[in-house]
Amino acid sequence: MASENPKTLADTLRQSCKKYANRVAYMVPNKVGYTKITYKEFAALVRCYCAALIDLGLTKGDRVAIQSENCHEWALLDWACQSLGIALVPIYPSLPKDQAQFIAKNAEVKLCVAGSKEHAERLKGIKGVPVMMLRGEAVSIAELATKRTLSEEDWNAAIDNVMPGDLATLIYTSGTTGNPKGVILSHRAPCFLNHAVMSSLPIDHNDVFFSFLPLSHVFERYAGHWLPISCGACIGYMKSLSGILHDLETVKPTIFLTVPRFLEAMQDRITDSMAKQSGFKQKMFKMTLAQGKKKTRGGMAPLMPFLDLLVGTKIREKLGGKIRFFVAGGAALAPHTYEFWASFGLPVHQAYGLTETCAAVSIVPFGEENKYWTVGRPVAGVEAKFAEDGELLVRGENIMDGYHKLPEDTAAAMTSDGWLHTGDIGQWEGDLIKITDRKKDLLVLANGKNVAPQPIETKLKESRFVSEVVLFGDACEYVYGLVIPHFEHLSAYLSGQGLKPPSNAEMLHLEPVKALLKEEIGKVNKSLADFERMKRYELIDATFSIESGELTPSMKVKRKVVREKFKDVLDRLAGK
Repeated sequence: MASENPKTLADTLRQSCKKYANRVAYMVPNKVGYTKITYKEFAALVRCYCAALIDLGLTKGDRVAIQSENCHEWALLDWACQSLGIALVPIYPSLPKDQAQFIAKNAEVKLCVAGSKEHAERLKGIKGVPVMMLRGEAVSIAELATKRTLSEEDWNAAIDNVMPGDLATLIYTSGTTGNPKGVILSHRAPCFLNHAVMSSLPIDHNDVFFSFLPLSHVFERYAGHWLPISCGACIGYMKSLSGILHDLETVKPTIFLTVPRFLEAMQDRITDSMAKQSGFKQKMFKMTLAQGKKKTRGGMAPLMPFLDLLVGTKIREKLGGKIRFFVAGGAALAPHTYEFWASFGLPVHQAYGLTETCAAVSIVPFGEENKYWTVGRPVAGVEAKFAEDGELLVRGENIMDGYHKLPEDTAAAMTSDGWLHTGDIGQWEGDLIKITDRKKDLLVLANGKNVAPQPIETKLKESRFVSEVVLFGDACEYVYGLVIPHFEHLSAYLSGQGLKPPSNAEMLHLEPVKALLKEEIGKVNKSLADFERMKRYELIDATFSIESGELTPSMKVKRKVVREKFKDVLDRLAGK
């Protein structure tokens, strides 16, 4: 029988489907709009997917890999796996064949499920492991699920056979160095967090989540997939990134899980759009931002009610008109990005967590001052402390059970009494956590000074003319780095100066461009201690991506890869 507080993910689904039977669980894109699926209907579909998995010979304890873009079939497969005690192993849709197959082999999966023919080709060739399409083919999981269903009695029996300590998923870390590691998460971790997060995050069955971050990442898998179902909320899927504004207007989400890079891109998009509007609209927009900045910094902003009515409501309507707040994770949130969105009545609450903590450790609290430069207060039941070297250690039932087949790595990551080494350096600000950098990214200069590069990189990227910055300085007397300009904004700047923008590569050598970027970098350098300043840098024409290897799937820069790819340039900057 189901317990009052679910101890497994399948029991969570079962209880929600009973309690919220007639409420909408999912909004699924179709050719003309969206199809609404109630909790009762979703439970019936999950039972059909359970039957398909059973017919394929899968049983409790098996593992299934999936490489696919987000879709409701992805969710159905996951919930069916959780119901049967099968662990679903997600693979980022963008990962190439060698990395995808490494994960599938390392996880010892019995079946690979592909979201497209391209994904199927990447997964084929693993001895003894068949590949099936998730949907759309004559023989797919979705098609098999139309053949028969699992009775409600048998579904309940299967759910009751799953224990809190059973494996729910293996999620592989991004792998900024070496091969990715499979993080072992049992049902206990997300179920513990479902109760803990609810005391920190004001969500309930009236909320609508918008799913666009990859379900293969722990942030979306937990906070945008498992958590909403636990409280009876609705999940609406993005149809396409190019049409995201139309999707938002249709789904009308109340909560938007995102990453800082997306907020920055949307900020640029809105700012560029406003630059093409009439002088009056531009003036009102700039006034809203000025007043909003004052308000977020605790100053007086008497014109905000009027400006919100005139400007803020229109910005919110573009995003569906119902968003109560953003939750941002995965990277540091730049202060100017928070201030921009808060100016339009769209607060961003930073959250912090790792794959090893099932996505959640802390979140900036609600109902009090939003200290957006922190990552908030630990959620209920999660302990946090800082080691002597400043590393954040955390403990709680959300912590992983270890790394798959890597006992030495597990021992290095965990203390004997259950504390996890996060690898992040930080400090307390009252009872809130402030992260300053990754421990392994700290630059140790030749003079013995330690420099945390990420806060400096974040400050430099606040310039609309800077797209990416990567700093170095180990064993050198000073900090140096690579700067990728924002070429689109530079082109607009040059046009405004009456100059015809050349190619990106040629742009780097133009004196007005070099002077502009020198000025932008100089502004940041003035705010830093002398030893922290970027003394030398090179402007480069490059694009960092997952495919070319400089970024992890969660969009973190692989400093080691960048160092290797630009070795000659960096050696020159270091004076070698």
